[in-house]
This record gives sequence, C-alpha cells and structure tokens, in this order.
Amino acid sequence: MPLYGPLFNDYAEKNSEHQFSLQNKKLLKVNMGFGPVWARTGSMVAYQGQINFTNKGSGGLGKLLKQAATGEGVPLMECVGNGELFLADEASEIQVIYLENDTISVNGGNILGFSQSIQWDVHRIQARGAMMTGGLFNVVLQGTGFVAITTKGEPVALDVSQAPTFADAQAVVMWTGGVQMDIKMDTGGLKSMVRGGTGEMLQMAFRGQGHVVVQPCENVVATPNGGGDGVGGAIGNLFN
Repeated sequence: MPLYGPLFNDYAEKNSEHQFSLQNKKLLKVNMGFGPVWARTGSMVAYQGQINFTNKGSGGLGKLLKQAATGEGVPLMECVGNGELFLADEASEIQVIYLENDTISVNGGNILGFSQSIQWDVHRIQARGAMMTGGLFNVVLQGTGFVAITTKGEPVALDVSQAPTFADAQAVVMWTGGVQMDIKMDTGGLKSMVRGGTGEMLQMAFRGQGHVVVQPCENVVATPNGGGDGVGGAIGNLFN
C-alpha cells in the first residue's frame, strides 16, 4: 500500500557533486567516489553501497602518545569503499570547510571527519601565558580537501583583524591560519576565583589575519574532583 505524508519528500536524500555536503544541519553526507575519508570513530549513522571501516585509534603511535600526554586528539576510523556515507555526532550542528593548501587549528572534540588528503597532528600551542594552564594543545589540519567540524548550536566566525578579540577557551572551536593566540588573565580574576568567582579568569586572546569560530556552549567535561578539561579546569585544579 502507498504511504502518504511529507516525510519522504521533505527529508528525501539530497544530491551533491561535492565530496562533503550537508544533508541537513546535523547530518553530513560523504560521496565515497572521491576516495577514502577519516571520520570520528562511531560517527557513522548510515551508508549505501560497500564501505569498510577500520578503527585507527589516534592515528599512529606518535599521535597516540601525544593524545595520552595532552588529553587532546580525536579517535579516528578510516572509511574506504564506494557509495554514500552519512555521519553525525549526537545531533550537533555540522560545518563544512574546504581547505586549499591551508591550515586550521581545531579543538579535537569538534572534529567529525576530513578528506584523506588532509594531514593532521596534535600541536602544542605556543602562546604567552600558556604555561599558566599546564600547556594548551589543539589538532592542526593542513592541506587541500574537505573538513567537517561540529558545533553545539550555531557558531559565530569572528574576524580578528577588525578588533581585539577574546573568547572563553571552552567555547572556542577553531581558528584559521594567520591567527595568533595568547592567554589573557583578568586582573581581578584570581581573587574572584578564590571567592568562588565568575569562572572567567582566563580568556584566549586572538590577533592577526583570519577568523576564530566560537560556539554558544562551553565544552566543560566533569572530572572526579569537580574540575573541567581545558584552560578553566587546569587552573581550577590548582586550588583542589
């Protein structure tokens, strides 16, 4: 019997000539005809055709050791085959970027997938004041190809060349090549923090030419002692 209703028309699969395309704001479609891709382990929600998935962990021994030491990185699987692959991450919104011999620095927790032509590694961020946090690390992606990142809600892309730009480290998703990052300490933040304060003692300060992408949500991960990951958590642990 025929089925009636808007479901099969309103949410029909969308065709695209690109390797990466958005099926909707929360679902990425990958055309496997362009070659293998790397995707966050467990992010496959559906596929059509013949696709094989190989868990690559953190991408090799060197990157595994870096991830263990820094807490930064991304568990990856290699996707090889033909057909169409659909990726998602807990209904987070997805942003697609095409790099052309360019570089971006991304929070590892926000990476969904990228073309196999893209090189990646875990880098220590060279920033004044980073020693206050015990070190800052991000995943650097470079080369030519597609990258898909996730955001909690709709992000804002701030042009750092237009004005001094500051952001909460837990809300920063990524920044583009040509952007330099430093750590800014609120002059009254330490006293405020000891009193139970605002939690805004440290901020990332950006300058240069390019953009920083900020999401409307802080990626704070609870720890057994009540701290959090990242800049705020590292400083908070000093007082535990």
